Amino acid sequence: MQYNNKPTKLLVVRNDKLGDLLVSFSTFALLKKNLPNTEIHVLVSKYTAPIAEMCEFIDHVIIDPISLDHNNKSRSFSLTLKLIKLLQQQQYDVVITLFSSFHVGFSVFVAKIPVRITPATKLAQVFYNHRITQHRSRSEKPEHRYNQELAEHLLSQLNISPFKSVKAPFLTFDSKLNKDLKQEFIDKHNIPVDHQLVFIHPGSGGSARNLSTEQFSQLANTLQELSDMTIIISYGPNEALPALQVYEKIIGSKVLYESKDGLEKFCQHLQLADCFISGSTGPLHIAGVLDRPTAGFYTRRRSATSLRWQTLNSEKNRLAFSPPESSEAEDMSGIDITQAAKKIAQRFL
Repeated sequence: MQYNNKPTKLLVVRNDKLGDLLVSFSTFALLKKNLPNTEIHVLVSKYTAPIAEMCEFIDHVIIDPISLDHNNKSRSFSLTLKLIKLLQQQQYDVVITLFSSFHVGFSVFVAKIPVRITPATKLAQVFYNHRITQHRSRSEKPEHRYNQELAEHLLSQLNISPFKSVKAPFLTFDSKLNKDLKQEFIDKHNIPVDHQLVFIHPGSGGSARNLSTEQFSQLANTLQELSDMTIIISYGPNEALPALQVYEKIIGSKVLYESKDGLEKFCQHLQLADCFISGSTGPLHIAGVLDRPTAGFYTRRRSATSLRWQTLNSEKNRLAFSPPESSEAEDMSGIDITQAAKKIAQRFL
């Protein structure tokens, strides 16, 4: 099915977790840069909506009604009908579903969106008229490339070639705001002005395995032997315990930073990082879209590798560590923390 008219209004669906939405930012940028006169709308979950609202490549954010009441399965059909009504009101020309689910597939079909693009996977694909074979389960490419390929399919259908390329950063803040916030932060915590700010986020957030609190504290102490820095231990809701355990074992200059003022303020603070370190979590991907230097710790499980969940920062700002081939894929204890610290310091500090 060829689609020759540039869409007036386009919907992108990424209504799952925070990291999944963040690795879609390059797709939003690709669409906006190549279709500057098209309204780019994004369907997201309630939790990730504040991040989507910050993205300059998104014109309008829609919250999936099911995410507002996801624990009440008895209401799922009525909430799906609500979503259908929302979609019909917007009169989209195209939908690109990056994350396929049955209720969204059913909704975009019933709403009669003319061009419906999705990966050729899961039962929900029957509701779409453009199904792209990708084999995401093989994890042969980064997730952000799989996402971009769906957008590139649309652009090729529109005879837009070559595509205008995109590069990091995909989220920015005003330089004066950054400068003022940094001064406020170092004054509040009595941080030496010549210290670099190294953020470590011990919380795991999603389903990926993580370093132990002992490994994180060892990493922090080893880094401080190699360079002048203050370690910022950051944490969000339900992550206080591991953060405190790591913080208490750090010997040198340190700060405990709780993200309690919303995602936007948390993002602004991560913009201050000379290096951000964590497992494969949403905050790591926030640092990625900001193009901050990142050191991510990943398992070797095929669905969770450093390749599959590569951050969106530029290559020079990206380091990844995984268990050695000689150990179990998810045994993070096999990672040499001392060597990791040396590589981080050599690259970023």
